[in-house]
Amino acid sequence: MMQSFMICCLVTVVWMIAGYSLAFTNGSPYIGDLSRFMLSGIAENWDKPFILGAGSDNAQPQTVPESVYMMFQMTFAIITPGLIAGAYADRMKFSAMCIFTVLWSLLVYSPIAHFVWSATGFLGAGVFGLPGAADFAGGTVVHINAGIAGLVCCLVLGKRVGYETENMAPYNLAFAVIGASLLWVGWFGFNAGSAVAANGRAGMAMTVTQIATAAAAIAWTFAEWAAKGKPSVLGCISGAVAGLVAITPASGFVTPTGGLIIGLVAGVICFWSATSLKHMLGYDDSLDAFGVHGVGGIVGALLTGWLAYGPFTATKDAPNGVNIGGLAQFESQVVAVCVTLLWSGIITFIILKVIDVAIGLRVTSEEEREGLDVVLHGERMG
Repeated sequence: MMQSFMICCLVTVVWMIAGYSLAFTNGSPYIGDLSRFMLSGIAENWDKPFILGAGSDNAQPQTVPESVYMMFQMTFAIITPGLIAGAYADRMKFSAMCIFTVLWSLLVYSPIAHFVWSATGFLGAGVFGLPGAADFAGGTVVHINAGIAGLVCCLVLGKRVGYETENMAPYNLAFAVIGASLLWVGWFGFNAGSAVAANGRAGMAMTVTQIATAAAAIAWTFAEWAAKGKPSVLGCISGAVAGLVAITPASGFVTPTGGLIIGLVAGVICFWSATSLKHMLGYDDSLDAFGVHGVGGIVGALLTGWLAYGPFTATKDAPNGVNIGGLAQFESQVVAVCVTLLWSGIITFIILKVIDVAIGLRVTSEEEREGLDVVLHGERMG
């Protein structure tokens, strides 16, 4: 809880100082400039809708003031490093986590958000003659980004003490169900909200989010039932999260049928990745940041390329203002997925290694066994 709370606080300040500016100002195709450093200029026209990327060829008129858009995007910037924490749980020093969060937000999150979502980002504008990458609410920017970073973290840190020899079942499944339920409801804000308007696109995004999530929970449950003989509540809620993740990039672009397909596919594939693949490769991803968010994000991003429905995307606020869906869009999605995996994976590895040399990454095995609550924070639960 301390990690999640502090990540929220750190990223809020980093986003205010430079993260938003690096992500969403025009700058270059690879990074924004610092024209919004310390949110400079955002108070101008404070009560009027603004144009994202004003002056660029791909300028995107918004329906809200820039302060609202900046705050909405801040929530994505906060949750992404928060997802990574699920992969390195119980192992990383608090001091190392704080430094990692700040550096990762600036060097990984902001650039990838700029690549895909800014008016001048090279992936959003399209490369190799392909259409721009379609990521409605964060399949690449949030989930693949966090998933691969989480995988790198758990590989660099190594396994938890007692992993695969001691019982590490969830502490409280009732709390886990409550958490998953809150995620499900809250996810409507991310996906429907990414329309940046109260319109039909927002309504359709909300509709397919509900359908895909339910379908993925069913698919995971029945896959687990067939493979292990019993359907578990942990599996059911994990499937729901997988569906939320997978529909995220597609939510504003697909029909209800497309949402159903994405959910069913994601539920089965994420069940395999979070169980069989993890054990096959032997990494310790505590909360399946890669198995659910990374793999689910890849599934959703790729299926968006095939299933995007033309009339939903042939609007002035769609990528490049053209229809998407089909082979060319699928190829563009592949490029976006690969760029995200490479940039996030490589830069995350470098950041971790630098921190390890400077102050050390991992607590000692004795500290880990005693518990980070006591050792790092002086907290003793009654």
